[in-house]
Amino acid sequence: MRPTPYVASLRIYEPLSAFEPADQLRWAPIQPTDNTNQLEQELALQRIIFPESPVLRPDGAHVLEIDGQKFVSPWSTAARCWNALEDFKNSLPSSVSTFFLPHSLEEVIVSGIDIAETKVPHILTETWMVPPRWFSLFIPEERVRGRNDQGAFTVMRTSLSLAKLRCESAHQVVREAFGFGSVEEEIEELGSWLELFHPQSYLELDYGGLADYLEKSLIQRGEDGLEADTSIEDVLSSISGLAASDALLAGRGYERLVTRWRAVAAYEQAI
Repeated sequence: MRPTPYVASLRIYEPLSAFEPADQLRWAPIQPTDNTNQLEQELALQRIIFPESPVLRPDGAHVLEIDGQKFVSPWSTAARCWNALEDFKNSLPSSVSTFFLPHSLEEVIVSGIDIAETKVPHILTETWMVPPRWFSLFIPEERVRGRNDQGAFTVMRTSLSLAKLRCESAHQVVREAFGFGSVEEEIEELGSWLELFHPQSYLELDYGGLADYLEKSLIQRGEDGLEADTSIEDVLSSISGLAASDALLAGRGYERLVTRWRAVAAYEQAI
């Protein structure tokens, strides 16, 4: 079983040549066949048990090789830890958050923050769900799913240039349909993140361990496991409905998506 089976990831892979020379030397030996996903998750669990500053350990990376060229997605551990810390603190009153996050632990996490606080994370993660806006960046033909030695998997990958065009289109449709608001803002923020990377990069959505939970929930509903997952199609259908002012089509696609992933999120309460 995966060390963190409840995490889905959206990753940017930039050309190796886009990084600083020192990073190129550090990441050049990593091969696409190396199990960097497993290592990243194991180290994340270790930091929960034995907290340490995220800048103390050399950061790892995931690697792709496409047409003979190497592309790298750094774990961006420090930036992601600091972002997660801020999100957690903002989600609770300061008088409450200290009961979950002692000041001594916070000091460990933020130590060295001045070293890399300006770095942009190459990886976005979500637990127990995949945000609908992520699916708008792909088409069904870019999806690969099946089983390997870790269980079920679903991965979709596209060029960054296509992802940016699709994000811009989705943002325009949503803004015209609903105006300015939280949904429109989330898509805009996603587009702004995509703009920060090398134009020849690739974007990857990996269900991670959620693929196992999704497959299980679909089979329990009498469906054909992961082959019945039409999340991309549902989001694209919903966007098409909004663009055509067809509320029924838009609502039907969104409802299918939400129902499917609500069943996955329910496993969190069962653990």
